[in-house]
Amino acid sequence: MNGLERLASSLQPYALSLLRIAVALAFLEHPLAKFFGFPHVAAFDNLQPYSLPWTAGVIELIGGTLLLLGLFSRPVAFILAGEMAFAYFISHAPRNFFPILNNGLPAFLYCFTFFYLAFAGPGPLSLDRLRKRG
Repeated sequence: MNGLERLASSLQPYALSLLRIAVALAFLEHPLAKFFGFPHVAAFDNLQPYSLPWTAGVIELIGGTLLLLGLFSRPVAFILAGEMAFAYFISHAPRNFFPILNNGLPAFLYCFTFFYLAFAGPGPLSLDRLRKRG
């Protein structure tokens, strides 16, 4: 193993934490737009409490925050992967088979990223790591 491979191998766990944090921050834009209007998304202007998008927003807000913190990361990532699969097949797949044509590419990518995180774990920069030490 050369020096670059050793460096990449030693940084891999931190790259996993960075992936989790970056994806969680991007994902949190959805519930923030739904509940707090930031960033503003016109489709969420008349969000009705207890509707399907509202319920998804609650899951996204709680799950995205827990994932950002790296707390209960594996089960949270698994639940979010399921939510994104559900969103894809309910909202996008009926329009077209291809994610790029049915506007479902974000849901598709979130689904598989969360699925990966459910198995890979949160990485070393997480509250889960601190919880296991104590």
